[in-house]
Amino acid sequence: MYSIGILSRWNATCGISMHAELIANEFIKMGHYVKIFAPHVNSANRWWHHRIIRSKEENFVIRCYDELDPQTMSNGKIEMEKVLSENFDFFIVESYASLPYGDVEKLVKKLKERGTRVFVVIHEGCRDHIKYSDMRIFDAIVVFDERFINEMLNDCKDHICIIPYPCHPIVKGNGKFAEDGLVFFSFGRQPAGEYVDFIRALNWLSKRYDLTYRVIRSDGLLPFNKPWLKQERKMLSNEEVFRHLHTSDIHLIPKGQTKNVVVSSTLCQCLGALVPTVVPNTRHFETLPEYDGIKPAVVYENVEDLKAKLIRIIEDDEFRMKVIKAAEKFVEENRSDKIAKKFIELFEKPQSLLSITVS
Repeated sequence: MYSIGILSRWNATCGISMHAELIANEFIKMGHYVKIFAPHVNSANRWWHHRIIRSKEENFVIRCYDELDPQTMSNGKIEMEKVLSENFDFFIVESYASLPYGDVEKLVKKLKERGTRVFVVIHEGCRDHIKYSDMRIFDAIVVFDERFINEMLNDCKDHICIIPYPCHPIVKGNGKFAEDGLVFFSFGRQPAGEYVDFIRALNWLSKRYDLTYRVIRSDGLLPFNKPWLKQERKMLSNEEVFRHLHTSDIHLIPKGQTKNVVVSSTLCQCLGALVPTVVPNTRHFETLPEYDGIKPAVVYENVEDLKAKLIRIIEDDEFRMKVIKAAEKFVEENRSDKIAKKFIELFEKPQSLLSITVS
């Protein structure tokens, strides 16, 4: 069994934390020793997308660094002695734009002097956000798909391994579709403007169907007042997310347009509930594969297209089941335990064999 350290956000409302939690918990199930080195909450909470989920944290989590200030992009620092108080076989840096890059480099050098192999997982969406002086300080660079190589890291592609973002394993519900009227569901902290398509489409559909749109947000409520819109302010754990998904008929994921290379951690977190999921055509979803011509989430182009696709999900039972089946296949291919095993396989590779690995 191995000793594995991970520098990452943890227990927070963001894709960095979700990635670390999914693979770390699988490492623990395999019998490996895991220690998490996470940011001080106050420093991470300065960033809009970071909020703590659980009030009580695991005993293997140590909060030992300050993230960069979002206004000045400075003042970040790692308490080195807390990380270096133990020896690790392998160490993962979950890299993102508010890390104190200079201190990370110093830490990596100290770890490697001890014989620890250090790997970095890239969450940054463009090369300008990555502030390491030399990417080759890491034994290997892990990215989620080929876009990260082609658009960001082509100059060090011989040092990169592709390991997809992990999916939460399947947790099936036992409800029937629309048995108590149509229930649509969204959760999270996305800006209110990213819900506008859903509000417009559902307002039109509400004249045709008995529907409810349940929205749970950890920040303020949406500035919309509709009789079919039911809102609640609450932070949801993974277990609570799945309970809400299993009492819903269609999951709507709001996302905005971006030029950056991005994936949707929310999609990977939730597809395993096997509830039909609808998403906008943004970069978060552009690499979704097709299974017999059907993607694991229904992608729409505009409000009119959204209306048509929601009607098809509601009224076409065969199509709806094909979408669910595609989601099931996608989750099984990228299940968190399988992804964690890919990391172990990467750790065990000789340095000379580290190269592009498409999973």
